[in-house]
Amino acid sequence: MNIVVCAKQVVDVSEIKVDSSTKKPILSGVPQKISDIDKNALEEAIRIKEKHGGKITVVTVGPSDAKERIKELLAMGADEGVLVVPPQNADYSVVSHILAGAIKKIGGYDIVLCGEASIDMFSGQMGPRVAGLLNIPQITYAQNVVVEKDKVVSERNLGDKAVTIESPYPVLITVTKEINQPRLPSLMQILASSSKPIHKWSASDVASGKLEPKIKTVDIKGVPMVRKNVIFHDDLDQCVNKLVDELAKVGVLR
Repeated sequence: MNIVVCAKQVVDVSEIKVDSSTKKPILSGVPQKISDIDKNALEEAIRIKEKHGGKITVVTVGPSDAKERIKELLAMGADEGVLVVPPQNADYSVVSHILAGAIKKIGGYDIVLCGEASIDMFSGQMGPRVAGLLNIPQITYAQNVVVEKDKVVSERNLGDKAVTIESPYPVLITVTKEINQPRLPSLMQILASSSKPIHKWSASDVASGKLEPKIKTVDIKGVPMVRKNVIFHDDLDQCVNKLVDELAKVGVLR
């Protein structure tokens, strides 16, 4: 079972601060990481490999320093990595063409796994775009994946219900964060990962023709968070009841 996992390097959104005067996020100095849900995709790939054998290749489209993030994925259990450096101002269209081209160049794949969305933009577009360019079936928002000899069976999360879907190979699957708990590599696995190959390709190595962005980012602003600062002064039981009622009113509790 040959599996390709698409993983994105993102800024650690938990470390982002917003400039109170301009409302713009302060990105300078924010640490980089692999998008959390892409690690769920890799964990699922590892579990499939542990049952059925095969090979896992991780593909990242990003700057040269993304190589350091790929090493973490190799330590988790991927067999090799591919880093493709995109042109400037690469948007969803450009990156999806590069990913699809890289996957075609890798070749011989049975399953392509992606996170349902990245934690920075959370558009959920990349998996479906890549599946379309590869002209293969796709299963999105998978909360369960069962690999069989000639098909994959998956439960697709639709919010308040799940739909069971089957697909032949090759297939692209985007997974939810709830599908598993990504493993932490041991010290020995981290040391052993240094001997695993990371191939660095250019965009022209994998995508033919001119790559033109379709979307222009005009501005980025932080979302202002205004606290209500509601304080209950009654006895403890009454405070708890009022807190529960208040949380239910705003939809936090059902």
